[in-house]
Amino acid sequence: MKNSVNREIPDYLLKDGNEIFKGAYANDGKEIVRDTPTIKSNIKPRDTKLVENLKEAIKKTGLKDGDTISFHHHFRDGDFVAAMVMDAIHELGIKDLFICASSLGKAHRNFVPMIEDGTITGVSTSGVRDEIGEAISEGKLKNPAYIRSHGGRVGAIESGKVKIDVAFIGASSSDEYGNASGINGKANCGVLSYAGVDAKYADKVVVITDTLVDFPNYPHPISSVDVDYVVKVDKIGDPAKIASGAIRMTKDPRELKMAEYCAKVIANTEWFKDGFSFQTGAGGASLAAAVKIKPYLEKSGIKMGWAMGGITEPIVNLLREGYVKYLADDQAFDVASVESVYKDPAHFEIDSSEYANPLNKGAYVNKLDYVVLGALEIDKDFNVNVVVGSDGTIQGAPGGHPDTAAGANCSIIVAPLVRGRIATVREKCTSITTPGETVDVLVTDYGVCINPNRKDILDQLKDIDLPLVSIEDLVKRGEEITGTPDDIEYDDQVVAIIEYRDGSIIDVVRKVK
Repeated sequence: MKNSVNREIPDYLLKDGNEIFKGAYANDGKEIVRDTPTIKSNIKPRDTKLVENLKEAIKKTGLKDGDTISFHHHFRDGDFVAAMVMDAIHELGIKDLFICASSLGKAHRNFVPMIEDGTITGVSTSGVRDEIGEAISEGKLKNPAYIRSHGGRVGAIESGKVKIDVAFIGASSSDEYGNASGINGKANCGVLSYAGVDAKYADKVVVITDTLVDFPNYPHPISSVDVDYVVKVDKIGDPAKIASGAIRMTKDPRELKMAEYCAKVIANTEWFKDGFSFQTGAGGASLAAAVKIKPYLEKSGIKMGWAMGGITEPIVNLLREGYVKYLADDQAFDVASVESVYKDPAHFEIDSSEYANPLNKGAYVNKLDYVVLGALEIDKDFNVNVVVGSDGTIQGAPGGHPDTAAGANCSIIVAPLVRGRIATVREKCTSITTPGETVDVLVTDYGVCINPNRKDILDQLKDIDLPLVSIEDLVKRGEEITGTPDDIEYDDQVVAIIEYRDGSIIDVVRKVK
């Protein structure tokens, strides 16, 4: 059956409440009954929740074959916790596990042999890269992986679509009772936003830290009321590897040029006024837009009301210099943001449900004026792919991409026309993560393209010194440079399901022949 972005979804996937994508806002107003965790009462006082080691904690949780466990990714490539936990589980002989992780990457390469031997048979995540992405793409995972946006992951957990039996939460510091934080430790990650929903909805919660502090550890985004056990280990992660890969600031002249175009778009559209809201996504050019917007703020005397998302040093500097009033932080992208979030009262943590969950009564993304995002591919209908490479291999992350694009008054995609001798702007995307109906502006090094559905934005920019082009012209120019790529040949096997933020299936990824 074809969905509203013309992707064929196998009928056998449309069961147990699964449905095809019918449009970005088709499920607006749908009523959701939230799931609840099973907990043991604590009527008799306990002095501590400390457990001697990880294996003992795992045994105490009652983890068994077929259960679902969760991890967060605030340490990204520097994460030691997930690998440590899975090694302990593997030694205990527990298998057939479903992994619900906010993102997976280089730090989780030890998962691959566990996928191959049946320890891990299912995955739900908001990002898949490197060896794990390759393993899933090769069909090694027993069941199709679910790839969900940050908001969609929260929605799946809160609605009970994904039931977490045991959540393992790496924390920079914790007291013996489980009040846990992303600061005050040896390896600070800043915020623990993605772990918040796991702590609230998992039946059992284990906090893993390398820094025990006196009770009560405060502030604590993870509360003792949600924690069953605490384990102290030697080292939970390497904070130096937080700012890596797609979140590094760019020095590329081409990307800086696109960032300048992006800033000019923002400065000449109607939402650029005192109190406007702003977010950047991963990717060099989109992050650089936070730097390029500053001269326009200086010249106009306009100040942001608030900025959000993955916070970086340029955004922190805007706060320090008085160009933005508040920062709402759900992910610290560098050391500056880690240090700022608990030192500056105007820089505060929000959890991932507050950030982007479409199945609550009002996430922050719905109040965005501008969001600047990257893309692996974008097609002539403005559909965006940020998950699957042009070779058909899973190597990216929806993250908050579909969430913010749907919520913002003006969503801007920044991407070069050609990347690695492959056209980024294409006739048809390899896969679809974000539907074109929620994408308003495309900024490339060959010009700026406005979605024809946003005539209001086109009218505001038509007399501005910007190289405006059509999406058809960009597709043609890309093909002239790179040639027309051969179609990828796929097997029938579905290796991953891409859900839209409302839980509907927007696309599937098949095994490459």
